[in-house]
Amino acid sequence: MAKTIIHVNQHVIKRNAKNDQREPVFTVKQGRKNTYAHEVVIDGPSRVVYSPDKPLSCGAKVWIETESTVSFVGDTVVLGEPQC
Repeated sequence: MAKTIIHVNQHVIKRNAKNDQREPVFTVKQGRKNTYAHEVVIDGPSRVVYSPDKPLSCGAKVWIETESTVSFVGDTVVLGEPQC
C-alpha cells in the first residue's frame, strides 16, 4: 500500500470557530486524492513527523505518515487534486 499522509488543517479549525461551522479538519492525502474527515482510524503502524524546515507543499509542519489501512468515521469530502 502507498504512503498516506494525514494532517490537521489549522485554517479550517480557525474558520470553524469564527463562523460556528463544523467542516472536517483532517486532510488525508492518498496519491492524487484528498479526503477531508472529522475522524480517521489508522489500522496499523504510523509515525508522526514534525518538519519545520521542510514542510509539506501546503505549509503543514506536522503530519502523520502511514502505509497501513486508513478508514473514516462519519461524513467525508473527497477531492481529486491535492490541496493539502
